[in-house]
Amino acid sequence: MASVENSYDNKMTQKIDIDAVSTYLTDLQDNISTALASLDPAATLTQDSWTREAGGGGRSRVYSDGAVFEQAGVNFSHVFGDGLPASASAGREDIAGRAFQAMGVSLVFHPHNPYAPTTHCNVRFFVAEKDGHDPVWWFGGGFDLTPYYANEEDCIHWHQTAKDACDPFDRNHYPKFKKWCDEYFYLKHRKEPRGVGGIFFDDFKEQNFEHSFSFMKSIGNAFLPAYMPIIERRKDTPFTEQQRQFQLYRRGRYVEFNLVFDRGTLFGLQSGGRTESILMSLPPLVRWQYNWQPAPGSEEARLYDFYLQDRDWLNIT
Repeated sequence: MASVENSYDNKMTQKIDIDAVSTYLTDLQDNISTALASLDPAATLTQDSWTREAGGGGRSRVYSDGAVFEQAGVNFSHVFGDGLPASASAGREDIAGRAFQAMGVSLVFHPHNPYAPTTHCNVRFFVAEKDGHDPVWWFGGGFDLTPYYANEEDCIHWHQTAKDACDPFDRNHYPKFKKWCDEYFYLKHRKEPRGVGGIFFDDFKEQNFEHSFSFMKSIGNAFLPAYMPIIERRKDTPFTEQQRQFQLYRRGRYVEFNLVFDRGTLFGLQSGGRTESILMSLPPLVRWQYNWQPAPGSEEARLYDFYLQDRDWLNIT
């Protein structure tokens, strides 16, 4: 096991309570799982606990073949080791060669209905230690929305909830982390964003541990109020087979991002994480079509022309 203790003080007397973070994250997984099961009781739950040979493990929950969700995963992981993978230590000499602990909750929901958006949320904590040096720690996370047939009401609600979670800490957080989200969830080879964004933050260490931890909790707690009203509104919208095929086509963009660019996926695979849990984010069904283009003026074209643009959703005119 890595030598990092569950709690300790650095020279600035900032107590780092790893047990408190772990407890919050497992409770968050339980709360989100309960809400998901209540919304879609027909979904089949596959749950397993796993261990990582190099240290740590996790608890994976995947809901499939429900009336609302084709597949939805809510994972908790807590891994540790004596050395970091390249995806975590690249460009970070302060953590290279240190023992580490990384823990988080990550979820991805893929609804059946093309009018109901896919969503992703992740909150996480990282700490690295080396004898004779102060620990290096930070929080990260966020949530983003990937619609297929989008709706302004949903986009505004999503971003307003994100802003409300950020503002008690600093009114500059929401615009900063919204921009970071837009830039991070961007498919460079397609020159298009993955969806309508949300917020994304990493390397977050402000004031002290308790302040930073409270901010991460605010983001984690905001996910259900952000997403549940949207899925409730859209899950029973009538749709056509053509719209279903467009949903499957756009899911291909989700796969491309996760396998090519996503840092969490790379960290999990490079650190020897559990492949099944890491790749639960991928949709169960997806399609690609060569050089497909939406018909001008269609609902599909509006996704590209209006929603997949750099937009201030809280000041729509």
